[in-house]
Amino acid sequence: MILTPDSWQAIQLTVALATSTTVILLILATPLAWWLSQTQSVWRAPIHALVTLPLVLPPSVLGFYLLIVMGPQGPLGQFTQAMGWGVLSFTFTGLLIGSILFSLPFAVQPLQHAFDAIGSRPMEVAATLRASPLDAFFSVALPLAKPGMVTAAILSFAHTVGEFGVVLMIGGNIPGKTRVVSTEIYGHVEAMEYAQAHVLAAGMLVFSFVVLLALALTNRRQRQVV
Repeated sequence: MILTPDSWQAIQLTVALATSTTVILLILATPLAWWLSQTQSVWRAPIHALVTLPLVLPPSVLGFYLLIVMGPQGPLGQFTQAMGWGVLSFTFTGLLIGSILFSLPFAVQPLQHAFDAIGSRPMEVAATLRASPLDAFFSVALPLAKPGMVTAAILSFAHTVGEFGVVLMIGGNIPGKTRVVSTEIYGHVEAMEYAQAHVLAAGMLVFSFVVLLALALTNRRQRQVV
């Protein structure tokens, strides 16, 4: 069966959301993962737990509290209304914020493990060559952590594509605005349109397999290099 215009619209919105989320997560997660891998601060454990929280927290719970925070009476909602931006719930921007928070551990953890694997020796060598900490980070740590960055990007993108509970709570299921592939499937099932749901669900199944295959090949290549 050929995809309907609404389904194509949902796919385009999903790709836009996943791409935006992945880019922002890599920017935010890289310094955070580096700090977690290097610091001895007493704040390391609480912040690590906070970053990891979406892995164990039901998506509906996270979505509910984000909906409250971004709603008309929430602190973020009151701020955005005072700035003339309206409320962020049931908008693409609201979906983006929720996706970033929900997929954060999928970006931070691979990067943190990659930074941990580097060890202190390369950075010490860079310091003896009079490289500043910032120079050493960009010229030594980041290139060595490239496999972790690739894994973080793949996982962040794939996890965002597969989101359901958070996006449904924050964005609802508004066509052309907040309806992504997962909620499009849900809508088809609710309407007993199983043929349309099957096309999208099968596509998601193939996509998930390709993601896992890409991760396996990436890890295999990394082991061969090592």
